[in-house]
Amino acid sequence: MTQANRLSSTMAALKARGGRALIPYVMAGDPDPQATERLVDLLAASGADVIELGVPFSDPIADGPVNQRAGLRALAHGMGLGPALALVSRVRRRTEVPLVFMTYYNLVLKYGLEAFCRDAAAAGLDGLIVADLPPEEAGDLIAEARRVGLATIFLLAPTSTDDRIRAVAAASTGFIYCVSRAGVTGVREELPEGLRELVARIRAHTSGPICVGFGISSPDQVHAVAEVADGVIVGSALVKMIEDAPEALERVGTFVRSLKAAAEGDRSTGPAAGRR
Repeated sequence: MTQANRLSSTMAALKARGGRALIPYVMAGDPDPQATERLVDLLAASGADVIELGVPFSDPIADGPVNQRAGLRALAHGMGLGPALALVSRVRRRTEVPLVFMTYYNLVLKYGLEAFCRDAAAAGLDGLIVADLPPEEAGDLIAEARRVGLATIFLLAPTSTDDRIRAVAAASTGFIYCVSRAGVTGVREELPEGLRELVARIRAHTSGPICVGFGISSPDQVHAVAEVADGVIVGSALVKMIEDAPEALERVGTFVRSLKAAAEGDRSTGPAAGRR
C-alpha cells in the first residue's frame, strides 16, 4: 500500500460505512519526543482514524497560545523536520494509522522539496499540511509529493472565495482542511455560526472528504461537526491536557475515546477538556 493510499483508504472506508474521521492533533516533541511516541500509540489505540503531528516552527502564524507554547517546548527538545520524520519512522513500525504533518513552508523549503517528500514517504508519512502555503504557489511541492504518493492537504476558511475553494479542491488529496473560523487555533466554547453553510459551499466544488478543525474541543462539538463534515480535527484541547499534566498522558486517551464516540453519534460528554 502506498502512503497516500493509507490515508485515502481510511477516508473511503469511513465514508462507505457512514462513519466520520476523528483526527487528533499533538505537537511532535511535546512534552518530549519519547512522550510523543507514546501519545501516537495511545491515540491509535483510543480510536483515532488519522493522527496529525505538528512540526514546531519559530513563527507559527496559524497557532494560538496553547500550540505556540507546545512548539516552544518541542523546539527546546530539539524537535524539527528531520527528527519528526525519524519519529514517524519509529512509530510506523507499530501502527498503520495514517500520519499527517502540519508545518510551515520555510522548513520544507530549507530541507529541499524533493528530499523532504522522498524522506517523508520512506518514513511512512501519509499527508502534509503546510499552513502558510496557498495552492497557487504550491505547484513544485505538489508535483514532488504526488511523485511519491504523499497527500497534499490545503486549508479553506470562512473568508475563502469560490475561486479559492476551486483551487484548494483541485490541489488537495487525502482531505480538505476546513478552518471553522478566522484566526488561529485554540479552544472555543461555541462552534461558529455558518459552519454548515461553509461546508456546503465547499461540497459544491468537490466530492472529496472535508474535515473541520480549529476551536473544536468537546464531544458535543465533535458530534455537531460530524453531522455536516467527513471528519473532525481536535488539537488545542488535547495539547492543553498534555501541558497541564504531562505525567498523566492516559487522560488524553480517555478523552479521545469520548471524542471518537461522539463522532460516531454518541453525545455523552466524557471528561472535560481544559479551557484556555
